[in-house]
Amino acid sequence: MSGGDPQADIERRVAARHLLMHPLTCDEHDPSAFRLIRRHEAELSRWFTQRLGYRLHLDADTARLFKTGANITHRPLRTSTGRPLTQLEYTLLALALAANAAGPSVVSLRDLVDEIRSAAAEAEIDLTGDATERRALVTALRWMIDRGLADEMHEHVDAYATDDEADAVLRVRPDRIALMLVPATAGSESADELLERAERRSATRQWMRVRLVEDPVLYRGDVTDAEWNELRRRLGEEERQLDEMFGLVLEARAEGVAMIDPTGVLADRRFPATGTLSHAALMLIEQTSTKGPGPIPYESVVTIVSELAVANASRWSREYVERPDRLTRDVVNLLCDVGLADADDDSFRLLPAAARFEPTITTSDTADQQASLW
Repeated sequence: MSGGDPQADIERRVAARHLLMHPLTCDEHDPSAFRLIRRHEAELSRWFTQRLGYRLHLDADTARLFKTGANITHRPLRTSTGRPLTQLEYTLLALALAANAAGPSVVSLRDLVDEIRSAAAEAEIDLTGDATERRALVTALRWMIDRGLADEMHEHVDAYATDDEADAVLRVRPDRIALMLVPATAGSESADELLERAERRSATRQWMRVRLVEDPVLYRGDVTDAEWNELRRRLGEEERQLDEMFGLVLEARAEGVAMIDPTGVLADRRFPATGTLSHAALMLIEQTSTKGPGPIPYESVVTIVSELAVANASRWSREYVERPDRLTRDVVNLLCDVGLADADDDSFRLLPAAARFEPTITTSDTADQQASLW
């Protein structure tokens, strides 16, 4: 640990873990976490800047961790239920943020909708105003409310999903909305340019450390020979620093490096976990691991999952049992998100890190006793 006070060391780790998962932290939503961040601001700022290249902003009631350095493909924005935002919801969220960036601090829902439509027209985005679009806008606004970018003063935005005449009054925080932009946004004129500017691969050590922290697994094939050799030379140092900051355990194999969170909570998607989806994913690993390391047809995966759904119909979610195609899609997405599989429309392939779960298949929904990949 970095200091002589064990309690302070623990508090800094708790605060660092919280910021990693909640890069926008508001005092009113997480007062205990915010107090720890404020108490250890200097050390946290040094940690994140020197080790990861991140920047910590802190004011009277808001902490914002600006993450840069590596483009992580499996970390989408999610609703309060854990579902990733759709492309339409992303678009409307961006438009809502743009419409509110300069104020006012209080706005009616109807005026906000007009501002969003105006911003969409300026960006040459066609909006229809139909029920699907209204539901997507409600999801985007609810995302903002959940994170302290706005709050409802009168009535609720949810009513707009089913009633295009519904109205509400929102208090908006333009100061917090301004903090949502990452540095790479400035000067980027296209999505490709934005991604290129956000990827700081030339800073090799920081780039690989960010990958280890933000992605479940860094595979040998993800890096060049020089990068892999650099990482292997510094494994001990990396493990000490990431254990100090986040309590992560580094697991290195010939195929790659994984960061393991013994608490099982430092992840967007915990795996293994309770419930149908995780149980089905573990059983799919078991079924497909016997077929060898190569890819298998996606249709074969659908067949396997369908048979598993029938065999586990009494214990799995009825909604999933009745829709094995949906169950297959969600299981495959889960395994891809946590770095255990690779898939496209035609094929599915387990990745090496899946091997650590092969002996752990159970016939119950108690698989959350294991540490989670991070």
